[in-house]
Amino acid sequence: MAMKVKHPGYKIRQITVTQATGYGFGNGQTFQLLCLILLVRLAMHTETAAILTFTSKMASITTHVVCLLVLGVLSTPAASVYTLTDSGGLGARFDGVGGLSGGGATSRLLVSYPEPYRAQILDYLFKPNFGAALQILKVEIGGDAQSGVGSEPSHMHSAADRNYTRGYEWWLMREAKKRNPAIRLYALPWAFPGWVGGGEAFPYHRPETTAGYIVDWILGAKSVHNLDIDYVGIWNERIHDVTYIKTLRKTLDDNQLGHVSIVAPDGGWVQISKDIMADPELAAAVDVIGSHYPGTHSPPMAQQTGKTLWSSEDFSTVNNGTGASCWARILNQNYVNGHMTSTIAWNLIASYYDDLPFPRSGLMTANQPWSGHYEVSDPIWVTAHTTHFTSPGWQYLKGVGHLDGGGSYVALTDGKEGLTIVIEAMTHQYSQCVRPLLPPYEVRPGQAATFQLGGAFENITRLHVWYSQLIGARTVHFQSQDDLVKSGGKFSMEVAENCLYTLTTVKEAPPKIYPKSPASAPFPLPYKDKFDGPADSSEAPYFADQTGVFELYVNESSSDHGRTLRQNVTERPIVWCNDADSTISVIGDYNWSNVTVSCDVMVESGGGAFVGARVDRGGCGVSQARGVFFWLLEDDANNWAVSSDIDRNDILGQGKVNATIVGQWHKLSIFAKGDSIAGFLNGKVLFDITDAQLPSKKGFAAIGTLGFQKVQFDNFSVDKAK
Repeated sequence: MAMKVKHPGYKIRQITVTQATGYGFGNGQTFQLLCLILLVRLAMHTETAAILTFTSKMASITTHVVCLLVLGVLSTPAASVYTLTDSGGLGARFDGVGGLSGGGATSRLLVSYPEPYRAQILDYLFKPNFGAALQILKVEIGGDAQSGVGSEPSHMHSAADRNYTRGYEWWLMREAKKRNPAIRLYALPWAFPGWVGGGEAFPYHRPETTAGYIVDWILGAKSVHNLDIDYVGIWNERIHDVTYIKTLRKTLDDNQLGHVSIVAPDGGWVQISKDIMADPELAAAVDVIGSHYPGTHSPPMAQQTGKTLWSSEDFSTVNNGTGASCWARILNQNYVNGHMTSTIAWNLIASYYDDLPFPRSGLMTANQPWSGHYEVSDPIWVTAHTTHFTSPGWQYLKGVGHLDGGGSYVALTDGKEGLTIVIEAMTHQYSQCVRPLLPPYEVRPGQAATFQLGGAFENITRLHVWYSQLIGARTVHFQSQDDLVKSGGKFSMEVAENCLYTLTTVKEAPPKIYPKSPASAPFPLPYKDKFDGPADSSEAPYFADQTGVFELYVNESSSDHGRTLRQNVTERPIVWCNDADSTISVIGDYNWSNVTVSCDVMVESGGGAFVGARVDRGGCGVSQARGVFFWLLEDDANNWAVSSDIDRNDILGQGKVNATIVGQWHKLSIFAKGDSIAGFLNGKVLFDITDAQLPSKKGFAAIGTLGFQKVQFDNFSVDKAK
């Protein structure tokens, strides 16, 4: 009997299978039925067509094996052919792959790493042809306010204040430029100092003032650090203002900064596209439409503006194999689906405590400067698949798209004979980013792909191959494979699921990576800081400001406290999220429970100060922080208090001590062990509560102020509770 099964687009094969005896199949009809069932199921799953002829006769046992093997052969469909040529012109200009430091304080612990580990980390991020080899560095213009994971300092706490050495973003940009002079720099504010709004909690109330403030930062980057800023944004993920954008463009031009391109709005697509289409002056001011987490798609209206389109913030996913697969998928498909020519990862490096929001959501992780431990995470090598073999200014080919069996491919050229093809086949299960929701799709395992090269690429006979397998029992990161050799005018390969490939004419030796970093270790206990050591940042090592800005300070009026840490923000900023009404900086190990935290404090002019233990949160939820907070206050009725929350709604004890609070140094200590807490002022017990019903059983140590007041801190220490 003969059976014919068809599927469009596949070859029909004639196969003869002979029955074997003595192998448990019984009679010929049983054997025929079994093979028929297998064939139909095979055709359904592999979309393979075949003609099957059965012959019933005595034969050797090997003919049964032939049946099974032939059915296996049928599982390989004909390869899909993809044509890559420049004959019909080229696609859009490629603008580069980037990482974002900020939004906020995501690189906070990096600057405190000892050498040589700090330099190694920076090499993995920025050194060409080494690790990620990033082509864009985006940084936060600090605004003295919480912006996601922490607060970053402004260069102008007040209208009369200018300081271009605060924080660590200047340092980070210098280090990036040192390694790659061609890297593009992009700056964006999340928050603004309160004075910018002129009494309004809104940056567009006085557009000339806000534009002047931003341009002052750009000019300071050049005059103090010799850094040329290439791109500047408006206000991260907040409403844009047409008048302000035009004012910013004019202010840039008036200050000989015509080369600085404006990216707007760093949010959504729709409203900015409508505004650009309706307003020629705005269209002339905006160079790039930047969207966040676009899900690889841009709407037709955004494309109709004729503007360059970017995913100016994306990824935001834990940097394991799934996060790396997410990153691989969107790096390709942001262009394939949405015509976006740059993708920037939030965040550059997870250099903040794991128990703050969005842990390990960077391209790599470096959050243990005390041990020197860091982790070169999978997204670093995913990035390398593109950045090692392209440069900003290359152009996409028009013939890019989706693989027939799922996944995608892009191709880029230097405009000559240089060609780089990046192929990904990330499955839905293992490539879901944190946001947005990823619609279901299928990826066929082991699909065959053939690339037909035309135009300027016809004479290419060999392509170098780099390969990563991101999911599975055996992961592979950015490994060189045997060259792919042209055959019959084509290059053919098998594309495996959850794998990433680069085929390129660019020849490169495998990068020589650094030895493994030191072993991970918990935060040291006991820990002390007198705030008088050398620093590469204006902030004290390991402290992570959550509201306000705590800066190293030279106190010339005191011989005992000549160098201190000072909270310097005196007006509530124009916030990005819900900052606390009191300033706070956290430090240490979130798992600390039984500890004593001590610090000398000096309230300069009013308000108060605290030391804290078991602080349970930071980030945009810091206003809801719980823990144990011991306050010293300028208050005639009660000049000390202990609370279980930063807003002092839950007072556990309070009283008055005979002491001058303002202008005098005092030592505050808070003891917490189990349900017992005690507070000491200058070594004397102020309270001792043995059955405190504390909502927070563990958390960070902390210091802070009541309201936005200047307070100095010195001789900080934390130790096990004794």
